[in-house]
Amino acid sequence: MRRVAVPETIRAPLRGADVLIFHFSTNGAPLRGALFFYKRGTATRRILPTTPTGMHETHIFEKKSYRKAFGPTADLSDLAKTCVCLANAQGGTLLIGIEDRDEHPPAGQQLDAAEVNAMLKKLSTRAVNVSLAAPEVVSAPNGGQYLRLVVSPSLHVVATTSDGRTYARLSDQCQPVSGEDLRRLVVEKSGLQWEIRPVPDVQWADLAADEIRYFVDRVRAAGKASPFVLAKSDAELLDYFRLVDAHGTATHLGVLWLGTSSQRARLSYGLLVQYVVYNQLEEKVRKETWFDHRLNPARLLEDVLAQAVELHYSHEIPWGTTRRLVPHYPPAVLRELLVNAFAHRVYTTATDVFIQAYPDRVEITSPGGLPLGVTPTTILHERMRRNPHLALTFEATGLMEGEGSGYDLIYQQLSREAKPLPDVDDTGTSLRVTLRAQRPDPDTLRLLDYLSAHYTFSQKETIVLGLLAQHRRLSATALSQALQLRQEERTRSWIGRLVEWNIVQTQGTRKGTEYVLNPEVFAAADLQVKPTLKTIEPHHLRALLTEDLRAYPDSSLAEIHKRLGEELPLPVVQRAIYKLVADGLVNATGANRNRRYALVAKKK
Repeated sequence: MRRVAVPETIRAPLRGADVLIFHFSTNGAPLRGALFFYKRGTATRRILPTTPTGMHETHIFEKKSYRKAFGPTADLSDLAKTCVCLANAQGGTLLIGIEDRDEHPPAGQQLDAAEVNAMLKKLSTRAVNVSLAAPEVVSAPNGGQYLRLVVSPSLHVVATTSDGRTYARLSDQCQPVSGEDLRRLVVEKSGLQWEIRPVPDVQWADLAADEIRYFVDRVRAAGKASPFVLAKSDAELLDYFRLVDAHGTATHLGVLWLGTSSQRARLSYGLLVQYVVYNQLEEKVRKETWFDHRLNPARLLEDVLAQAVELHYSHEIPWGTTRRLVPHYPPAVLRELLVNAFAHRVYTTATDVFIQAYPDRVEITSPGGLPLGVTPTTILHERMRRNPHLALTFEATGLMEGEGSGYDLIYQQLSREAKPLPDVDDTGTSLRVTLRAQRPDPDTLRLLDYLSAHYTFSQKETIVLGLLAQHRRLSATALSQALQLRQEERTRSWIGRLVEWNIVQTQGTRKGTEYVLNPEVFAAADLQVKPTLKTIEPHHLRALLTEDLRAYPDSSLAEIHKRLGEELPLPVVQRAIYKLVADGLVNATGANRNRRYALVAKKK
């Protein structure tokens, strides 16, 4: 192997690291993508992550302007903050010298080696516990140059800026971390370290041959990995998924998937599951446990689903001349929630995954709260992983959907079957997800079936339809809350075509906007749906209020609401009354709770 001297200015940012990283070339030009990791006198070649297709920024890939790092406008403190964010997450790649919206650096842009080395040296003093691997000046096809930096994930310690501030990459934003979130970040670090930490005295040859064959065959059969990955040999696949390390020693992740029962039992905290059934009085009537470490994650999931027979009960719903069976819990939803409990739990605490089945609900509890940056009110949109390497194996074997699509699927399936959305409770030390075994309304199911047969809906539209079909009327604010949207304007991407197709009608404007299902849809579906005031149109409500006040003058808002029917939302009645007052058709006397309403007497 050829020895190549590494300049002191390039080595400086890497001092103090557990692993020395050397980037070299054979002809003086940078060798792109090749690294040598030196540890205890041995060398192992690793391939750097490639630049994402299309050069679009992601949570592990960012572009920075040349002016951010060089020249009089350079802001190395902000650049150091970005490096800290990436290091505290999954690491990532920085391309310095390319504008956010551009694919390439400016034509003719050249980077001076002395300036690059000086910038790297200053940057290393502004970021603590951050390893910048393989600084590389790359020439683009247009002749321009940019600097490529790989930020390694900080596995053992929390990365900070030189002034002691901590940041983390939360979704697509770099945000400060303090207080309780800082404690959670430390927990996340230990979880990431657990996955790839070697298990002493367990070599590749010691692993169960049938488990290795099962994993490799499942990856190839699922076809979820890229063709480049699927073309690897069996040994290369194990190395790619971090099931063994560079020395052939099995990692915790490798033992979890490929180990014998005795090897899995040696793990500090393995994957243990308890299934408990309760009766109407919430008395325990049955219990199943998986404590013997016999099964890998995929086989364990299948066995749990097979043994949990109470989770496969169904409702019988009249369906014409026959009956339709509707499961208490959609099978795809159950499977996705269990996979999430396995893939995103904390593996550094001695707590089992609990599945508690009650007559009216099921509760799935896993150790550790939601990953940092995800809350119960953002779980539908945030994209964070606690155990990225384990999640990668779950995707490759077909156990779970792609990154961030799990709760989209859960919401879609529940909405399609007119079921309530899940309740998510994050205590910080555990995460409990509750599904309700609610019997769906037959008319709502027929309506959703009719619409699905005549239209092709997106996942977002299916979720909105399910919500509106169950509630018949939702305000823009209530819909935004149900969809976990920060701004009501963002509902347009969820509901736009439904309004264009006249399936959904809007009433009111701006914050007073409400969405209702078009009554003509019920007629087209030939559903004998009981009329409801929830979908009453504004002009009909005005007429109804006028007739009510003609019969009962000097009435309070509460009295009017009670007579019209409490199924009609009080805010809707209130807005209609206020509009009649503003139009001069109704008089209001008194204040607050004593306010009374009466029709304005017509002039003779």
